[in-house]
Order: sequence, then structure tokens, then C-alpha cells
Amino acid sequence: MLGVLQSLLACDWLCFWPPKIKTAGEIFVRATSSCEYANARTNIKLGRVCSLISTEVAFQALKSALCGSPILIMPNFKGEFIVQTEPSDVGLGVVLSQEISYGARDPLLSDKRLFPNFFRTVPDDKIQISAIVKLLERLGWDWVGIITSDDDSGRQELQLLLKEFTDHQICVEFRILVSMENYKDVPPALQTSSTDVIIICGTYSMYYIKFLYYADHILKNKTLILPNSWSGARELVDNIGEVPANCSLVFSIPRYNITGKESLNILLLSGQPSDVILEDIWMTLSHCFLGNVLKDQLIPEFSRGRYRHCSDEEKNHPMLCNVSDDTTPYQVYTAVYIMAQALHKIHSLLNNDVLHNTRRIFDYRSRIPKGRCSESCQPGTRKVLREGYHICCYDCISCAEGEFTNHSDSQNCRRCPEDEWPNERRNKCYVREQEYFSYETDVLALVFSIFSILLSLITVFMMGIFTIFWKSPIVRANNRTLSFILLSSLMFSLLCVFLFIGRPVDMTCMLRQTFSGIFFTVVVSSVLAKTIIVCIAFKATRPNSPWRKCVGVKLPYSVVLGCSSIQIVNAVIWLSVSPPYQEYNRDYPGKTIIQCNEGSVLAFYLMLGYLGFLTAVSFVLAFMVRTLPDIYNEAKYITFSMLLFCSVWISAIPAYLSSRGKYMVIVEIFAILSSGGGILCCMFIPKCYNILVNPEVKSKGHRHSSGYGCPEVTNKS
Repeated sequence: MLGVLQSLLACDWLCFWPPKIKTAGEIFVRATSSCEYANARTNIKLGRVCSLISTEVAFQALKSALCGSPILIMPNFKGEFIVQTEPSDVGLGVVLSQEISYGARDPLLSDKRLFPNFFRTVPDDKIQISAIVKLLERLGWDWVGIITSDDDSGRQELQLLLKEFTDHQICVEFRILVSMENYKDVPPALQTSSTDVIIICGTYSMYYIKFLYYADHILKNKTLILPNSWSGARELVDNIGEVPANCSLVFSIPRYNITGKESLNILLLSGQPSDVILEDIWMTLSHCFLGNVLKDQLIPEFSRGRYRHCSDEEKNHPMLCNVSDDTTPYQVYTAVYIMAQALHKIHSLLNNDVLHNTRRIFDYRSRIPKGRCSESCQPGTRKVLREGYHICCYDCISCAEGEFTNHSDSQNCRRCPEDEWPNERRNKCYVREQEYFSYETDVLALVFSIFSILLSLITVFMMGIFTIFWKSPIVRANNRTLSFILLSSLMFSLLCVFLFIGRPVDMTCMLRQTFSGIFFTVVVSSVLAKTIIVCIAFKATRPNSPWRKCVGVKLPYSVVLGCSSIQIVNAVIWLSVSPPYQEYNRDYPGKTIIQCNEGSVLAFYLMLGYLGFLTAVSFVLAFMVRTLPDIYNEAKYITFSMLLFCSVWISAIPAYLSSRGKYMVIVEIFAILSSGGGILCCMFIPKCYNILVNPEVKSKGHRHSSGYGCPEVTNKS
């Protein structure tokens, strides 16, 4: 005896299937009838029994079959078998009958240890749930609701869904279990739900459909996702209430043509008077009573439409049906046909074909269904979970400074490489802009260069005047050699500006600070020597003054050499121990500042401190002798030059310390040009003016009256 699972619903459910699906019974009838050749060859008689209502009838029929003839696995035997509804699933499996189902989807039936002889032509619930998860991920929906039936099947599907959703980080806003007791109540969770995507699963039943009708005012604005077991409910779901469901999605088995299906388009009751399946289908489609008391009571109670008593002529009238637009008939046909073929050709059902059918789904309201608790975080932002909410509910915040992300819904942002920085949207990195004081990007560099060259040319011009008028009283009174040393070192100090312009390298970093410091030290030392000479010369004019011994050529040179040597020693130690070097400063957004690191900060501040000390001493001495007679008024020019020098550097040092990058260089260049130009203008321009404009001032008397130089002191031994 060979068992075949007929997964037709009982009559109380059959009434709620659309007309297309009700023809499944006739498909089965035609398919089994076409297997007569199998009966002839294998002596197998295919029996058909349809239960109207419950498992009791199925059990009794199964019991009769089991007691009436033995059950074997192999063919070549006589006897009828039971083709029954879903209550026979487990019973037939236990006794090792061969079962081929076109409707059973319970994942437990896939366990070959419990059901070694069970086969089916439809996917089980696990496969459908995996397909639902992939659909949600493809559409970007992670915030859904679940409605299922309050029975074993519904709870099992719910648990499978929750497990898969947890593994794929899909959140469930609500879960509703529909039973016969609560199908009239619409839960508040459904009324206040924010998601537009609801998954329908569980057992398809009368009260389940009634629940959907009661909730049609809510569901009409939702997108429903239905498994294949609900594919027969498309007409009901697509027309919930008066408004079609919002672009609902139904998983469906591929439909194919059925050989000989043309004969199924006409249902004639008189042709098969004993076919109870055909009788149920015909009664439901025609809304006619057939005289069966039980059916006449049950079917009108649950089916829509008004029923009447039909005449014999109406019973013999053919009824047109269309089975080409549905997949369930093909599943029925496949199950029976595979069974017949397996008796002659032992082979496995090849089920490796994949349906590639992609369609664009449009919302009838031109609005994309909302299936997310939070909108997707765009590239450049990351997700921050809301405290006390589902993991699917989060806020999107921009990546921190220096970080980026180039894909959506990132949990964390990444830092750009060291030489790169994110763009404004922070969805990609680009190479940092390199910043340094250069001619290409800063017009001020060209301006400083012009001023440096101009002041250097003025210095050379003054040196030429002093050379031409070498023997003039004014030049001689200002200590010609000391003036040349001062002008030469001043010119080199002004030319040090070019070491500060351009891309810094290790060599320019070492030379710029040390050279400018040494040359300015020589300048200030020369000014200090001039100031000391003025003081000594004034004191030496008194009779028998001990300062007469200090008057001579060696004193000013000794002052210049001694003061400059200290700065030179400091520079040598600085370059030997911790010299300045090129540095890449990436502390600023979007750019790399190429600058010079001073190396030893102590040596740098010792250089500035020592230069400031010499300037202060020169200023104090010049200020002390500023009230001397007019013939010694060179001290006034020294006072003004040192006052300007001190003012510039006192203002420049705080600005230097508070600046970064190229602005530090700008401050330092400005200080060099301002202090050098101040000394040049205050000390030498007045002298050159008198040399060029008043060349007749040559005599000693004229020189004294003009107030330049020092009084002549005769050092008598």
C-alpha cells in the first residue's frame, strides 16, 4: 500500500479559498485518473477520500486502511491506500508509507530520521523565512511587525522568524497572535505602529481572514509580506476593505503549464457523481445546495454569498474555470505525476533550477513603504543606539574630526591615513594640503623679498658713501671700521630673510635661526661698542681722567668680538646637541604644516635672551648720555635705533609664540626687516645726508658744531 499525501484543506477552510484555488481538488482527480497505466503495470489502485471537517474522519479512514491490508514499501501489491488531508501526515510517516506532499511545510518533516519516506513539492517554512529575510535586507527594511496565528504552527513560524531576525539584526516592533477568541479586537500595537511592513504567517483560517478585515483601515496603508502558504489568499489580501493593500508581496511557487489542463476548465458534476472533492468545489463556486445536510449547514455559514437550491439542469450545466493563473494546481499535479513516474523511473526530483524573475515594484501611492525604525545612516555618519530602544532604533551622528566612513549604516568611523584628511561630507579622504610660506601661495613672501633686497641695496649704498668719503671728518668721527662691520652684519641679517621663505628643509632650518641670531648679535655689539666709545670719550676729556687709558682702537673691536663670541658658542652647541629640523605638523584639519622645529628650545631662548640683553645695555647707556652737549649727539640716534629695535622684538616675541606654521615665519621676517631697517634709518641716513648735502663740513670746527663724532682726546704718556 503506497500512501500519497493530499494536502487539500477541509471543507470549512475550502470555502475561503478563491475560485482559482478551489480547482486544486479537480487537478488531483484528473492527475490520478491519468495514471491508469501505472495501475495496470504495478497493480496499484489509487484511492481517494476527502474529509469534510476534522481529523476524526481522517483517523478513522487511516485506521480502516491499516487494518484492511498490510503496508509495504515496495510496489507489486494490491489494496487501496488513503489519500488524506494534513491530519494524516504523521500517521503515514510512522508506518513508513511513501508520502509526497504538495502542501505540508512543517520543517520537522524534513528530518529524515523521523520521516525517511516523506517528500514534498513545496519549500518548508525555514526556506521561506530565509527568503523573507533576504527580501528585507535587499529592500533595507529592518523594522517590521509580525501577525501570526495563535496555534502550534503559528508559534513555530514566529520563533523561526525571531531567530532569523535576531541573527540578521532585524527588529520586530510588535507581534500579534490571532486566535478565535481575539480576532475581533485590533491590538493597540497595530494601531500605533510606525512600521509600514508587516509579515503575515501562521495558519490560514477563517478567523484569521476576519481579523484582517477588521483591521483593514490600518492594513490598507501597510505593505504585507506573505509566505507561499498564503499565495492562495492574494485576492483577499489585495482587496482588504475597499482599498487595495499597499503593494503587498507574496512568495509564490513558479507556475508551469499542465498537460491536459484544458479539460479542467469545465467542471461537470454529473460526470463524476461520486467525487466528493468535485462536489465541494462545484457547490462553493455555484452557491447551490446539493442535498447533503452537513454541507448545506457548514458551507453557507462560512462562505460569502447567498446559497440556493439548484435544479437538476443547473447541476448538469458545465462550469468554466481557469487554472492557468495559479501555482497550487501545478503543485498538486506535480505531486501525483512524480509518484507515478517514480514507480517506473527511480530518479530524484531535480529541483536545482532557480527562478530569475526581477520586477520593479511600484507603490500605488507613489510612496516607498517605510520598514525602518530609523533612516539609514549615510556615508560620513555612524549609528548611535538610542538608550532603551531596539538595536534598529538609532541616531546618525557625523564622524569625528579626522574620521570617515564610505558606506551606509556604519557602526564606527575610521581614521584617515596620516597624510590624508576627510572631506566635508566625511565619506572619503583626500591628500592633505601642504602649507608653508612660499612665493607660490603667498604674495607677502614677494613683498618681504623686495624689502629685503631694497634695504640691502641701501646698506651697500651707504657703505659705498663711507668708502668714497673715507677721510672725511664725519666718517672718521664715527669710527670707520666699526661702521663697516655694523653695516656688513646688518646687510647679512637682512638677507637672512630668504632662508625663511620656501619649503623648509633641515639645512635651512639650521641656518635661519643661527645665522640671523649671530648677525644681529654683531650689529647690536657694534652699536654697544659705539655707545661705550661715546661714554668714554666724554669722560676722557676731563683733565687727568683715568678713562684716557681706555681710549684707543682696541676697545671697540674687543667689545664686538667678545659679545659676538658668546652667541657663536651658543649656536655651535645648539647645532651639535639638538639642531633644528624639518617637521610635519598635522594638528590642523585638512592640512599639513611644514615647519621648522627648533630642536633645543633652551638654546633658542638663550639666543633671543642674550640678544635682548645686549640691546637693553646699549639702550641704557645711550639713554644715559643723551643729554651730553650737541657735539656728542650720536647717542641720540643710538637711543632711537635701540628703542625701535627693542619695541619691535618685544612685540614680535608674543606674536611669534602664539602663531603657528607660516604665520610664525611671517612674524619673524617682519621683526628682522623692521629692526634692521630701524637701525639703518636712525643711525646712518642722517650721516649720509650730511656727507652728501653738506660736503663743506670738513673742518674740525664744523664737525664739532655739527655735533658728530667725539671730542679729540690726546693720550699723552
